[in-house]
Amino acid sequence: MLIAVASGKGGTGKTTVAVSLALALAGSEKVQYLDCDVEEPNGHLFLKPRLETKEPVTVPVPKVDQSRCTFCGRCAEICAYHALAVLAGSVLTFPELCHSCGGCWYFCPEKALTPAAREIGWREEGWATERIAFTHGRLNVGVAISPPLIQAVKERRLSGAAAIIDAPPGTSCPAIKAVEGSDFCLLVTEPTPFGLHDLELAAEMVRALGIKSGIVVNRSDGRDQEVEEFSRKYGLPILLRIPLDRQVAAAYARGLPLLAARPQWREDFLALWEKCKKVACH
Repeated sequence: MLIAVASGKGGTGKTTVAVSLALALAGSEKVQYLDCDVEEPNGHLFLKPRLETKEPVTVPVPKVDQSRCTFCGRCAEICAYHALAVLAGSVLTFPELCHSCGGCWYFCPEKALTPAAREIGWREEGWATERIAFTHGRLNVGVAISPPLIQAVKERRLSGAAAIIDAPPGTSCPAIKAVEGSDFCLLVTEPTPFGLHDLELAAEMVRALGIKSGIVVNRSDGRDQEVEEFSRKYGLPILLRIPLDRQVAAAYARGLPLLAARPQWREDFLALWEKCKKVACH
């Protein structure tokens, strides 16, 4: 199983749920934690892995051979992101705008453009425990395009392991890249108007991707009527409610996972995993 843990907004407890699932499952099987929130990864703060490898992740951007260029402007014409500008006797490139589609060097009639590597971040791997393999990505400061780094993290998926993706918040390209291809998606929400609004956006995203999903209500005060109405309307089951608990919040502030504060909830997260498998297979 490959399960993505996502949310329509930040701060709902997505990492709390993903880390708790990994720790609960590690008692009985091999687990892999893939932190795809590459702009703000924080799973390592709770799992505290021993990071053993660090690899740069690059994307191709155009490099100009001025001696071959006739300054026809074809490359700038086909670039939808204005990553090139052709002036009299010169071609300017803006790598930070490039989306690495390859159109400029493909369509250049003089073959004056070739791909060159641009580092956008790095991927780190290690082990949190003997049973939890850990991989995350870190996007370089100032880099606006994270999906290639997210893909690089997902490519490290291990066979034979229960894999958990900690997805970026929201419903834009990074979240889509992290969630796509999953067997199931857990949508973490909070019982607030903002939480419900963004849950609806996230539900539409996974529906468009054709991925089955279910809801986890975090910081539940026991009065989740609006979330329950949403669940019935969209046919998405509420698979777990995590009560509002000051002890859990205090542990989180100290960098401790939920199960360190409430170890008795381990069975609830094991049951959550089984519910995800059941819904995904039907």
